[in-house]
Amino acid sequence: MMRRRTTLLTGCTALVLALGATACGSGEPVSAGGGDGDKALNGQTVSVAGVWSGSEQKNFQKVLDAFTEKTGAKTEFVSTGDNVSTVVGSKIEGGNAPDVVMVPQVGVLKQFAEAGWLKPLDKKVQGTVENNFAEVWQNYGSVDGTLYGLYFKAAHKSTVWYSPEALEQAGITPPKTYDAMLKDGRTISDSGLAAFSVAGQDGWTLTDWFENVYLSQAGPEKYDALAAHEIKWTDPTVVKALTTLGELFKDKQLVSGGQKEALNTDFPGSVEKVFGPEPDAAMVYEGDFVAGVAKDQFGKNIGTDANFFPFPPVGDGEAPVVSGGDAAVVLKDGKNAEAGMALLEYLATPEAAAVWAEAGGFLSPNKELDLSSYGDDVTRATAESLIEAGDSVRFDMSDQAPAAFGGTQGKGEWKILQDFLRDPSDPKKTAAELENAAAKAYGN
Repeated sequence: MMRRRTTLLTGCTALVLALGATACGSGEPVSAGGGDGDKALNGQTVSVAGVWSGSEQKNFQKVLDAFTEKTGAKTEFVSTGDNVSTVVGSKIEGGNAPDVVMVPQVGVLKQFAEAGWLKPLDKKVQGTVENNFAEVWQNYGSVDGTLYGLYFKAAHKSTVWYSPEALEQAGITPPKTYDAMLKDGRTISDSGLAAFSVAGQDGWTLTDWFENVYLSQAGPEKYDALAAHEIKWTDPTVVKALTTLGELFKDKQLVSGGQKEALNTDFPGSVEKVFGPEPDAAMVYEGDFVAGVAKDQFGKNIGTDANFFPFPPVGDGEAPVVSGGDAAVVLKDGKNAEAGMALLEYLATPEAAAVWAEAGGFLSPNKELDLSSYGDDVTRATAESLIEAGDSVRFDMSDQAPAAFGGTQGKGEWKILQDFLRDPSDPKKTAAELENAAAKAYGN
């Protein structure tokens, strides 16, 4: 379950899926061929690789099935796990490159483009992307001014999910500041549940914790500079953010099972600790995709059994809005790159986004998607806030970094922050380790 993170279809979308008609909304329609049994891509197969597994893979398959219904092309999906760059690189070397990759990190997209692996998006797809997506999403999909990536799935990573029942029993309401969140967490702990479930087994969740604290505390200019490695990780702002985060990590009242148990808890497990049959904690910080797990795996009704509050501002800072996303790219070495480009043309439409929006556990950065496609008010509100943030959204910092630093299990930032969770006593030492790893990965 990854980031790397609903029961209504609009009438137009339902009609499209039934008839294979022109897509609703702006942008060019995907060609569906000349009629019954004569679809443009009949007999072709598009291979797609991505990080998704479990309910996310199942729901993306519904999108791929809708593409098949529309065009006649079959699809094959391969789950790469978190190490997408390593898996895709080995497939290219082995002469078995997929046609399309759903890339979960800006840094990996840049790495693929600089290695010469990617086809630029053709004019038709570019036109649809320009019509349907804010400029910030186009920029994150571009390298040196060339558009390679289409951001199909977005994540709102400034959401703290909670059990309304647990907060009510503790007599508290969703906090408005970071300090109040920790104070309320201790009150929850006194009532019998730990405050937070922390998924320390997955290093990417710890980078998300850091990024929200850092963006709020240090501000967007410093955030951008650190993301580009224009300032060092030994900067006092980094040490301050680590110190702030360390106060939470070392507090056994706040972290379910303490640091040791957190390091043995993966992301789905962290959601289960709050929304599963035997809850251990009242809150879990992660992106909007928590809702998909709570709903699909634990049968929770989003809005009543599970809800969220925005990640609160730290100190004198503003409340952070951190996003992430998965970009579709077409590989030059894929056996069917032309059909792969047709898939991206489809994924750029609001019609494609509506399929997953109906299934749940999904946000689209496509501003032409009708918000009624989301099946509950909580997801609808989250999606609306992401669209309204427009170009002020700050993309997940670790996802902008080279994969060796910000996107590889057991290495770089993921591993160093896991070590910090284990022992948060020396933020300066952790900052120095982060800088050492970043300097190697960025080459400066």
